Amino acid sequence: MIAAVSAALFAGGTTGVASAAPIVSHEQMVDLPDGGIHVTSSGAPAADAVVLVHGLAGSTAWWDAVLPALQDRYVVRIDLLGHGKSAKPDGGYSMAEQARRVGVVLDRLGVRHAVVVGHSTGGYVATALAEQRHDLVTALALIDTGPRLDAFTDNGPAGDLLLNPAIGQPLWPLLPNVAIRYSLSSAFTRDVRIPDQIVADVRAMTYRSLTATSNASDAYLRERSEPDRVADLGLPTMVVFGARDRRWSPASFEDYRRVPRIRIEPLDCGHTPMIEEPEATGALLRDFAEHH
Repeated sequence: MIAAVSAALFAGGTTGVASAAPIVSHEQMVDLPDGGIHVTSSGAPAADAVVLVHGLAGSTAWWDAVLPALQDRYVVRIDLLGHGKSAKPDGGYSMAEQARRVGVVLDRLGVRHAVVVGHSTGGYVATALAEQRHDLVTALALIDTGPRLDAFTDNGPAGDLLLNPAIGQPLWPLLPNVAIRYSLSSAFTRDVRIPDQIVADVRAMTYRSLTATSNASDAYLRERSEPDRVADLGLPTMVVFGARDRRWSPASFEDYRRVPRIRIEPLDCGHTPMIEEPEATGALLRDFAEHH
């Protein structure tokens, strides 16, 4: 296990300097048959944990700014297969396979009860984990996780080009950092600084891991809508979404109201509240974890 320090990089939802003390985290690789999974944890290890799962092309770094709100909790952040510092094989990217790995990692860490938080595509992984492991997942929080495929609006011009294999595959290894930052721009509505680590984590992905994960999340929604899946789980669930999300129609998050006892929290930001509105997002996650 390697000790590392992860600091909050944003303050107040705009470009800013972290005002909270750095959070001490620990990194490790969990070896699994289909590739190593990178895990970052903070807080005293315990059987109860808050588990944070990033979205497509994300990594554990996307959660840095909300860690101060959860500093009294055992928090586990996981790089999904194909992302961050985890292995990047050619296959194994379905939401069910990603969820199974998360469950195995938590078992290895001794986690027995988890409030699982997923951002965007990470929300489908979190939901699939809850479908598989009723013994493990005690509550579910979804952040800008689209409810159905036809509610998706925009990858941004750069994103659409990159996901076209004829164009994106040959371009992928040649992209300069400025192009990667531009391709990420549709994930934000607020003017925020995108940390170098986030750019580096995107650059480390293979084109296969990017497109296979994107296709897998689409397939998961084609099989069944996210609100229908969540309703069947019967778990305490919170949905947080940006009222100015550019990737999913903000009005579509009303679909979740058909889930019994759902808690829905809109924020005045875009697709990535934990970076655009870290204090508000962190407060919501802390309150949700305390209740469940």
